[in-house]
Amino acid sequence: MMDWTLFGSALLSSTLFPGGSEALLIYRLNQGADPLASVATATAGNVLGSLITYGMGRFGRQAVQRRSEKTEQNIERAERWFTRFGRPSLLLAWLPVVGDPLCLVAGLLRVGVGSFLLLVTLGKLARYAALAWFV
Repeated sequence: MMDWTLFGSALLSSTLFPGGSEALLIYRLNQGADPLASVATATAGNVLGSLITYGMGRFGRQAVQRRSEKTEQNIERAERWFTRFGRPSLLLAWLPVVGDPLCLVAGLLRVGVGSFLLLVTLGKLARYAALAWFV
C-alpha cells in the first residue's frame, strides 16, 4: 500500500516550498515500514515535485520573472552551477537551497525532459537509498 503522506511530503519538499521528507522517511523506517517501498514512494513524490518545478521554469517564464530576491539569489547560484557543470549537475537536485532552483533553471533552459528525469531520479533515489541504508 502506498504511503500517501510520505509521497505528499516528498512532493512538497521538492518544489520551491520547504519540507522534511527525509525526517518522515526515517520515522516510517523506524516504525517498521518496508524500506524498498518507502524509498520508492519518497523518490516518486520528490521527482514529481521536481518535474513541477521544471515545468514552472519551462512554461512559466513570466511567473519566474516575478520571483522574490531570495529566490532570485538561489536561481542565480543554480545557473552558475548549471553553467559550470552542465546537465550532470541535475544529479544534485536533492541538495537543499540549490536543488530546487536547479530544476527551475533546467526548465528555463529547456533541458530535455528525458535527461532531466533520468538525472534527477538517479540523484534523489541515491539520497533516499543512502538514508534508508544508514537507518
